[in-house]
Amino acid sequence: MSVAARLQELGIVLPEAAAPVANYVPWVIDNGLVFVSGQITLQDGKPQYLGTLGADLDVETGRAAARLCAINLIAQLRNALEGDLERLRRVVRLGGFVACAPGFTAHPQVINGASDLMVEVFGDRGRHARSAVGCASLPLGVSVEVEGIFAIA
Repeated sequence: MSVAARLQELGIVLPEAAAPVANYVPWVIDNGLVFVSGQITLQDGKPQYLGTLGADLDVETGRAAARLCAINLIAQLRNALEGDLERLRRVVRLGGFVACAPGFTAHPQVINGASDLMVEVFGDRGRHARSAVGCASLPLGVSVEVEGIFAIA
Protein backbone atom coordinates (compact mmCIF):
# COMPACT_ATOMS: atom_id res chain seq x y z
CA MET A 1 0.00 0.00 0.00
CA SER A 2 1.33 3.44 -0.88
CA VAL A 3 2.05 5.98 1.82
CA ALA A 4 -0.65 8.27 0.39
CA ALA A 5 -3.20 5.45 0.54
CA ARG A 6 -2.18 4.59 4.09
CA LEU A 7 -2.54 8.23 5.20
CA GLN A 8 -5.98 8.34 3.60
CA GLU A 9 -6.97 5.08 5.29
CA LEU A 10 -5.90 6.57 8.64
CA GLY A 11 -7.90 9.74 7.94
CA ILE A 12 -4.77 11.92 8.01
CA VAL A 13 -4.54 14.98 5.79
CA LEU A 14 -1.03 16.36 5.96
CA PRO A 15 -0.94 20.09 6.65
CA GLU A 16 1.23 22.62 4.91
CA ALA A 17 4.63 22.36 6.57
CA ALA A 18 5.34 25.15 9.05
CA ALA A 19 7.90 27.78 8.15
CA PRO A 20 10.85 28.26 10.52
CA VAL A 21 10.34 30.88 13.23
CA ALA A 22 14.04 31.46 13.95
CA ASN A 23 17.47 31.11 12.31
CA TYR A 24 17.29 27.50 11.05
CA VAL A 25 15.98 25.52 8.10
CA PRO A 26 13.12 23.03 8.41
CA TRP A 27 15.17 20.16 6.98
CA VAL A 28 18.58 19.27 5.57
CA ILE A 29 19.44 16.43 3.20
CA ASP A 30 22.95 14.96 3.43
CA ASN A 31 24.31 11.57 2.32
CA GLY A 32 20.92 9.97 1.83
CA LEU A 33 19.52 11.22 5.15
CA VAL A 34 16.90 13.87 5.80
CA PHE A 35 17.29 15.65 9.13
CA VAL A 36 13.99 17.32 10.04
CA SER A 37 14.07 20.09 12.64
CA GLY A 38 11.91 19.70 15.72
CA GLN A 39 8.20 19.99 15.05
CA ILE A 40 5.81 21.21 17.69
CA THR A 41 2.07 20.82 18.13
CA LEU A 42 0.94 23.32 15.50
CA GLN A 43 -2.46 22.83 13.91
CA ASP A 44 -3.83 25.39 11.44
CA GLY A 45 -0.91 27.61 12.41
CA LYS A 46 -1.84 27.68 16.10
CA PRO A 47 -0.09 25.90 18.98
CA GLN A 48 -2.11 23.09 20.56
CA TYR A 49 -1.63 21.01 23.74
CA LEU A 50 -0.20 23.82 25.84
CA GLY A 51 1.17 23.10 29.30
CA THR A 52 3.25 20.51 31.07
CA LEU A 53 2.80 16.77 31.41
CA GLY A 54 2.24 15.65 34.96
CA ALA A 55 0.77 19.02 35.96
CA ASP A 56 -1.62 20.34 33.27
CA LEU A 57 -1.85 17.35 30.93
CA ASP A 58 -2.10 13.58 31.32
CA VAL A 59 -0.15 10.93 29.40
CA GLU A 60 -2.95 10.22 26.88
CA THR A 61 -3.14 13.92 26.00
CA GLY A 62 0.65 13.94 25.66
CA ARG A 63 0.44 10.97 23.27
CA ALA A 64 -2.02 12.93 21.13
CA ALA A 65 0.37 15.89 21.16
CA ALA A 66 3.27 13.67 20.05
CA ARG A 67 1.10 12.24 17.26
CA LEU A 68 0.42 15.77 16.00
CA CYS A 69 4.17 16.47 16.06
CA ALA A 70 4.71 13.33 13.96
CA ILE A 71 2.11 14.45 11.42
CA ASN A 72 4.00 17.74 11.15
CA LEU A 73 7.29 15.82 10.74
CA ILE A 74 5.80 13.85 7.85
CA ALA A 75 4.61 17.10 6.26
CA GLN A 76 8.17 18.48 6.42
CA LEU A 77 9.52 15.20 5.02
CA ARG A 78 7.04 15.42 2.14
CA ASN A 79 8.43 18.88 1.31
CA ALA A 80 12.02 17.65 1.52
CA LEU A 81 11.15 14.80 -0.88
CA GLU A 82 9.31 17.11 -3.29
CA GLY A 83 6.02 15.37 -2.53
CA ASP A 84 7.27 11.78 -3.00
CA LEU A 85 7.03 10.00 0.36
CA GLU A 86 7.65 6.70 -1.44
CA ARG A 87 11.35 7.67 -1.46
CA LEU A 88 11.48 6.98 2.30
CA ARG A 89 13.63 3.93 3.01
CA ARG A 90 13.40 4.09 6.79
CA VAL A 91 12.65 6.28 9.76
CA VAL A 92 16.08 6.15 11.39
CA ARG A 93 15.60 8.06 14.64
CA LEU A 94 13.12 10.25 16.49
CA GLY A 95 14.03 12.58 19.32
CA GLY A 96 11.18 13.55 21.59
CA PHE A 97 11.06 16.39 24.10
CA VAL A 98 8.37 16.55 26.76
CA ALA A 99 7.67 19.67 28.82
CA CYS A 100 6.94 18.15 32.21
CA ALA A 101 6.59 18.69 35.90
CA PRO A 102 9.37 17.59 38.25
CA GLY A 103 9.12 13.89 38.97
CA PHE A 104 7.28 13.05 35.72
CA THR A 105 8.78 9.85 34.29
CA ALA A 106 6.41 8.71 31.53
CA HIS A 107 8.31 10.39 28.69
CA PRO A 108 8.51 7.15 26.65
CA GLN A 109 4.74 6.63 26.83
CA VAL A 110 4.14 10.20 25.61
CA ILE A 111 6.55 9.93 22.67
CA ASN A 112 4.96 6.61 21.71
CA GLY A 113 2.29 8.81 20.11
CA ALA A 114 4.87 9.79 17.46
CA SER A 115 6.54 6.38 17.24
CA ASP A 116 3.25 4.54 16.81
CA LEU A 117 2.19 6.87 14.00
CA MET A 118 5.45 6.28 12.09
CA VAL A 119 4.79 2.53 12.16
CA GLU A 120 1.11 3.01 11.26
CA VAL A 121 2.02 5.12 8.23
CA PHE A 122 5.25 3.47 7.03
CA GLY A 123 4.97 -0.10 8.35
CA ASP A 124 8.32 -1.75 9.12
CA ARG A 125 10.09 1.21 7.47
CA GLY A 126 8.70 3.29 10.35
CA ARG A 127 10.50 1.35 13.12
CA HIS A 128 13.28 3.52 14.52
CA ALA A 129 15.74 4.30 17.28
CA ARG A 130 14.58 6.97 19.68
CA SER A 131 15.16 9.17 22.68
CA ALA A 132 12.51 10.71 24.93
CA VAL A 133 13.56 13.37 27.40
CA GLY A 134 11.87 15.78 29.77
CA CYS A 135 12.47 19.52 29.91
CA ALA A 136 11.16 22.54 31.77
CA SER A 137 9.57 24.26 28.78
CA LEU A 138 9.23 24.22 25.00
CA PRO A 139 8.62 26.91 22.34
CA LEU A 140 5.27 28.74 22.52
CA GLY A 141 4.36 26.82 25.67
CA VAL A 142 3.64 23.55 23.84
CA SER A 143 3.95 20.26 25.68
CA VAL A 144 5.82 18.16 23.10
CA GLU A 145 8.38 18.58 20.29
CA VAL A 146 9.69 15.80 18.03
CA GLU A 147 12.61 15.81 15.55
CA GLY A 148 13.52 13.09 13.09
CA ILE A 149 16.17 11.54 10.87
CA PHE A 150 14.99 9.66 7.78
CA ALA A 151 16.89 7.52 5.24
CA ILE A 152 15.82 8.13 1.63
CA ALA A 153 16.39 6.66 -1.81
